[in-house]
Amino acid sequence: MDDPALKAAKQAMRERMLALRPSLVSAGAGEALARALLHRMPPPPGARVGGFWPMGEEIDIRPLMQALHARGCTILLPRTTPRGQPLEFREWHPGAVMEAGRFGTHFPAHGAAGEPDWFLVPLLAFDARGYRLGYGGGYYDRTLARAGHARRIGVAYAGQQVESVPVGAHDMPLHAVATEAGLSVPVEG
Repeated sequence: MDDPALKAAKQAMRERMLALRPSLVSAGAGEALARALLHRMPPPPGARVGGFWPMGEEIDIRPLMQALHARGCTILLPRTTPRGQPLEFREWHPGAVMEAGRFGTHFPAHGAAGEPDWFLVPLLAFDARGYRLGYGGGYYDRTLARAGHARRIGVAYAGQQVESVPVGAHDMPLHAVATEAGLSVPVEG
């Protein structure tokens, strides 16, 4: 991202959304998100689903990962690689031993490597067009570009929706966003 104005707009939105997110945390949000996705757009049994271990005030998708595992999906969690590289994924199951990674992340200590064909993507903000604002490291941008065929489902609190996410040429829209309030599918913008 070479455009200084775009970089500044994204950073300003990141700061605003990080400050807002603690006020969005609510009991039962992860379970409600799981119900919404499983009702409207469930990955099929056997799908390889890339999730993540929530950190900080991110919405807790562990209820969804447990439900998908019980339905026969393979759950893969990312290991944060050195800057400039796409994420690497390892197989997770309920009760798996977790290892601390970079930037406060956690991943399965002993899981087999794998590549997702569905992604549950964390984000700071999203808009009705399906664009997301991430944390700024570019890890998901590189990972999703490498797996262009995969389904991309953002997961967030409903209050993380904004009018418009600043986007650049490399930003890929999501196929849907699941929140505690339901599932939204992008509209053409």
